[in-house]
Amino acid sequence: MYVLALLGVLLFFPMSVQAYQPAQAPPPTTDPAIQTMVRAVQADSIRTDVEAMVGFGTRHTLSDTTSDERGIGAARRWLKAEFERISSECGGCLKVRYQKTVVGADETARIPGETPVYNVVAIQVGTEHPDRYILVGGHLDSRVSNIMDSTSIAPGANDDASGVAGAIEAARVLSKHEFESSLVYVGYTGEEQGLFGSTRAAEVAVEENWTMAGVLNNDMIGNIRGIDGVVENNTFRVFAQRRPADLHEETWSTRYFGGENDGPSRQLARYVATRAEDYVRNLEPILIYRLDRFGRGGDQMPFADQGFPAVRIMETHENYTRQHQDLRVEEDVRYGDRIDGVNFDYAEKITSVNVATMASLAAGPPRPDSVKIGGAASSSATLAWNPVDHEDLAGYKLYWRRTAIPRWQHSTFVEVGTTRHTLENVVIDNWLFGVAAVDKEGHESPVVFPSGLLDD
Repeated sequence: MYVLALLGVLLFFPMSVQAYQPAQAPPPTTDPAIQTMVRAVQADSIRTDVEAMVGFGTRHTLSDTTSDERGIGAARRWLKAEFERISSECGGCLKVRYQKTVVGADETARIPGETPVYNVVAIQVGTEHPDRYILVGGHLDSRVSNIMDSTSIAPGANDDASGVAGAIEAARVLSKHEFESSLVYVGYTGEEQGLFGSTRAAEVAVEENWTMAGVLNNDMIGNIRGIDGVVENNTFRVFAQRRPADLHEETWSTRYFGGENDGPSRQLARYVATRAEDYVRNLEPILIYRLDRFGRGGDQMPFADQGFPAVRIMETHENYTRQHQDLRVEEDVRYGDRIDGVNFDYAEKITSVNVATMASLAAGPPRPDSVKIGGAASSSATLAWNPVDHEDLAGYKLYWRRTAIPRWQHSTFVEVGTTRHTLENVVIDNWLFGVAAVDKEGHESPVVFPSGLLDD
């Protein structure tokens, strides 16, 4: 009788009982348009560009600048022409220019006299957020065993013609599409002598008040046979670290919420890893929570020093007989950075990760600003943030994970207009938290870690 009576009530009041419907997140982040871009990346195009760079004999920063066939001068003019050719194919969509700095002899033992250093830069201006930039690049210069030897043959096929070729290929593919944010493609010089080109590029970004969504430094993306004897083409590394000046500063975030592990560069690294998993088959990301390898460096470092989110993307297994070596054979070991040491199918996969990452960042909304958190001595955690100004914003995703876990584990979506949300029964002491913006197509910004405490 009880069941029948209840059924009668429900029939009599058909609209009085409704199931709770939580806010629905936009569709998954795998975008068919970005999938098409990823499929457009071609190993043969990367090979052609690496062959061209190797053909200049040496690209040492101190090498010939007047020849049209040999030296760093010929190489940088060739790269500028390549960007200009790509721009002509998209109706002039790239602003191509040199970026010059002059390094004095007293600044480093690796520069014997006042030396001009040129970056080659191509900018694809965004349609909605033109002052928000995503940058990809590699270094054009090469070297042999003696860092001051500017005349010997230094092919630099993998280090780092492969990274520059990846940036060129990204420009070729992405320039065929429009994006809300601006994309920047760069060939640095002066890397081997002391990161001079990238240092200048980071200074320009500061001087021009760029909002930097991400810096992707590609340095050596083609070697699959390591010095350790391992041959592997299905993993790659992403190095990420907070800017060094902050490492020893204790703040509320490092004390309570693990801020050293959750700075913008490491959020960018997680973003790169997720895009690799979403878009590139048979390629597993390995996150390395260091600024670079032991005792070594790369062009992401000056950007990190300026506080920008910056990562190094590279092969998993390096072969030191092929890096910074004179061309020679000793005891049946073939030394030198020759083109036959580059696996172009592997370089294609890593370039595809860059394309997917850049397209996702540039198509999506900016990061939320001023994320704050509260919930001490409570059963729940509350996050608040400033609203994101983006034309097709759908809302925000709140993320949380266990403190010993490197990647985000859980998320919930809240609709546009929400700038504060409480995660019920999620104890603040046991988790790390962050917020990302999401558009209507499912593109997400990188996650933003809280930068302050809520007043209440």
